[in-house]
Amino acid sequence: MLESFEAGLTAWLWPGFSAILGVLATYVVYRLALAVFRHFSASRTVLRLFLDAAARALGVVFCLLTLTGMLKAAPPDLPLIAAIQQITTLLLVLAITWAAVRLTSAIGEVIVAMNPVLEGQWKRARKVETQTRFLVRALNILIVIIGLGAALMTFESVQHMGASLLASAGVGGLILGFAARPVLSNLLAGMQIALTQPFRIDDVLHVQGEWCWVEEVTATYVVLRVWDLRRLVVPLQWFIENPFQNWSRNTSDLLGAVFIWVDYTMPVEPLRQEFDRVLSESKLWDGGFSSVQVTDSSDQAIQIRFLMSASDSSRNWDLRCAVREAMVTFIQQHYPAQLPRLRARVVEN
Repeated sequence: MLESFEAGLTAWLWPGFSAILGVLATYVVYRLALAVFRHFSASRTVLRLFLDAAARALGVVFCLLTLTGMLKAAPPDLPLIAAIQQITTLLLVLAITWAAVRLTSAIGEVIVAMNPVLEGQWKRARKVETQTRFLVRALNILIVIIGLGAALMTFESVQHMGASLLASAGVGGLILGFAARPVLSNLLAGMQIALTQPFRIDDVLHVQGEWCWVEEVTATYVVLRVWDLRRLVVPLQWFIENPFQNWSRNTSDLLGAVFIWVDYTMPVEPLRQEFDRVLSESKLWDGGFSSVQVTDSSDQAIQIRFLMSASDSSRNWDLRCAVREAMVTFIQQHYPAQLPRLRARVVEN
């Protein structure tokens, strides 16, 4: 047994040394070519973005290609040559899949870089970014599935099982489709959202009673950043089946309302003048719209609505709070007797 091991080691000495030398030479040449290209190229060009994203994976692919070629040129009677060639082919398929995923992921960065957020064009840039992220993730999933299938096909036992797998594909497909129904529904919902664009990255949404921003969009769920910095994770299918509010669908400006209840004896005109003064002195008001109206009444008080506009949801919230505080303070200081009161009639027997 020792003699056979020594004989196998002797037989592998020159082919193994040649393979290692070829892989090292390939790696050195690749690193030199990579360094030269990076030195003479700008950092934000299209080719540079693709290369930076997949540089490591491409290096592994080139080294494995060299190793595969060296092993095929080796004598076919070497011990364990078939097993080593199969392992090398498997690693090469996985490395190519890795490189394809990295190159596909770089598509999103390239498209975003080619469509910067310019003044007055933020809507188009966010639309392109959202669609790109959806499609890139779907393409990555497809590449991984194809790569894993190709890796499995390198085994002869799996190839021989092809006929039986095709025969049972109908039943297996039904079982797999039923088991993966939630995942598939979210993937299809993601494609529908990418095409119809009900929301985009950084859009302001009102979902399940929460005021939040679209922070991240994946292939199956959306991460929403709530105003208090919590994160709300919602499946994509939910947005297809349920209504939600998009506060920045076309424009980000909003109308905000403040409601205050006062007594029937409260004159409205002083409140209107004070409201106009508060808005004119506020940097949060965009100067677009303002209104004071009596919108409701009860048997004890009347409701006054102060309506104002702001450029976005955050400024709108701050403006509403500031107006509410200013109007309550004004009524307390100048018309304290007109605050809501409970009237009662005393009847003597």
